[in-house]
Amino acid sequence: MALSKQISHSTSNFLKKNNIWFERGMAMFALLNYIVVLFNYTYIPLRDFWLQGRMYAVNFKLGDFEYQFPQEPMIVHQLPITQIYDPVKGIEANRDTQEYLKRVEEFEKELSSFRSPQVTELLADLRDRSTEMIDTNPFQVANKTGTLERIKNLMRERVTEADDSAKEAFRIFWSQEYLSKNSASEELEFFNKRIRPLIEANYFRPIGENGEPFDNFGLIDFPFTALFLLEFLARSWFISRQRKGVSWLDAMLWRWYDILLFFPVLYWLRPIRLLRIIPVTIRLHQAKIIDLQKIKKQASQGFVAGIAEDLTEVVVVGVLNQVQGSIQRGDFTNVLAQQDINPYIDLNNTNEVAEITRLVVQLVVNKVLPAVEKDIESLLQYSLEKAIKEAPGYQNLKMIPGVEKTTTTLIQQTIAQTYNILYAQIKQLIEEDPEFDKLLEKLVETFTESMRTEIKGKQSIERLEYLLVALIEEVKVNYVQRLSEEDMEALMDQTRALRQVTQVSSQ
Repeated sequence: MALSKQISHSTSNFLKKNNIWFERGMAMFALLNYIVVLFNYTYIPLRDFWLQGRMYAVNFKLGDFEYQFPQEPMIVHQLPITQIYDPVKGIEANRDTQEYLKRVEEFEKELSSFRSPQVTELLADLRDRSTEMIDTNPFQVANKTGTLERIKNLMRERVTEADDSAKEAFRIFWSQEYLSKNSASEELEFFNKRIRPLIEANYFRPIGENGEPFDNFGLIDFPFTALFLLEFLARSWFISRQRKGVSWLDAMLWRWYDILLFFPVLYWLRPIRLLRIIPVTIRLHQAKIIDLQKIKKQASQGFVAGIAEDLTEVVVVGVLNQVQGSIQRGDFTNVLAQQDINPYIDLNNTNEVAEITRLVVQLVVNKVLPAVEKDIESLLQYSLEKAIKEAPGYQNLKMIPGVEKTTTTLIQQTIAQTYNILYAQIKQLIEEDPEFDKLLEKLVETFTESMRTEIKGKQSIERLEYLLVALIEEVKVNYVQRLSEEDMEALMDQTRALRQVTQVSSQ
């Protein structure tokens, strides 16, 4: 038998240990899926960063004022992220802007022969393409019109002779006169640092048959959702089999938040995927990877503190109003009157009041009095000795040899005999005595009937009702309404401290 229990206990521990590792594995898998969802959701807004890996610590513009720190962007990464993920979003290079940059690269290669016909032709082509870029706005397809405006502003700031015209600025910039006068290498360095990254960020993204931009993220998300769906069906089935009275559907509703992990969504519903943070957080907590108890306590404390004042006052005042109204309607009088109309129903032919009284008396006589006998005798002895010693003539008698000792002996004997006599009489009274029981029941009945009769007197009942109503009103004014003056946060702190003391004591 002991061996069987030991095997059962070991098996239970093994299953629990494996279960926690399974929960942790699924929780981390759900967390990985949520990270992928977040990456996909933010990929388009952050594509410039993933493409170039550059960023400013501070970068903002307010009207004509613009501030960037540091002056040159920091290189955070040089990973080919866009090369890997652009196909998922259907992103392709924009032909117009890419061709523009190719022309610039060709011009850089021919820079050594600055006055050659090839350079003159390339500069003329760049001027035409710049004008066409401003007129046709190839950035609009990628929803990056703001980038084009940024390019135009930078070029106007660079070429001050353009009279605030972007087309004229590009025309002057890509001219042999301007480049020879301002050092072609320096101007190309400006273009490559400030203009080229903005043009490189442009792209083309086709529109699907559903009228929305092309997106193949569902192919990446499908293995995750398939696994979560299978796990949800298996887990809910296991719960329904393990717990009595719980159907498979009930178990599914029990784990309703897991549905968010595999719920199919249309393109315009894709933000729903962000709600997967709910099951992910719950799973991480259940797997003991994170602890939500502190957050839960803080949230519940703020909520309780916010409503405790109003809720407590409303509930207490409501209860007192009900009692007050019941007294005013005469319900108290009706209860007393019904005692005569409806006789008391005895369910077990036992006078519970008499029996309770007898049990209490027996407990006191048989258990309590013997236990405190010595203490009572000592107390009585001290009291009598003190009274005798304070008597006027005792000090003279005390001078006689043997009087003090005799007095002490007599006191002890008298107290012991008196206690024994009283205890014996009380013990006889609590023994089975039908006549004593009848007298006790008669006393209780007469006392109760006399009290009820006196209370039912019109003057007495009206006075009693008036006093009860007035008392409740004073309680509401003096105590209930003072609840609004209590510091609910302090009360919550006291409650938490008491809970901690209880937990420590129970450990």
